[in-house]
Amino acid sequence: MTRNDQIALVERYFAAVDAEDLPGLLNTLTAGCVFTVETHGVRLEGHAAISGMFTRLWDGHESVRHHRFTHVSDPAGRRIASRFQVENTELDGSLTRKSNCNFFEIDGDRFSAVAVYMAGPNTLEATS
Repeated sequence: MTRNDQIALVERYFAAVDAEDLPGLLNTLTAGCVFTVETHGVRLEGHAAISGMFTRLWDGHESVRHHRFTHVSDPAGRRIASRFQVENTELDGSLTRKSNCNFFEIDGDRFSAVAVYMAGPNTLEATS
C-alpha cells in the first residue's frame, strides 16, 4: 500500500465515522481489529465491540466531524499516524472541540489496530 493509499484509507474511515456509516466503517477494519483509546483505558476487539462503541457515539451526539488532517505515513511498516481536529455537536446543540491523534496498523487493505489519543473527555465509551 502506498502513502496515498494509506491516507485514502484513513480518510475513508473518518468519512464513514462522520456519516454514521457503520458498514463503510467496518469495511476499513479487519474482523479482529483491536481498537484502543489509550488516554482512557479502553480496549475493544472485533467488529461487534467496535460497532457498539460507534453506535453509542452517534446516539450521544447530534453529529461528529473530523477535519484538518496531518498524516505521517510509513508504507514499509504498514502504519500511518494522523493528527486532526474533532467537532462534536452535542444533543443540546453545543459544540465540543478536540485535538486528537490516531495511530493505525494496516493488514492488507484494512486496519488491524487503531490506537486513539484523545484530548479531553472520552466520547468513545467502551460501555453504555
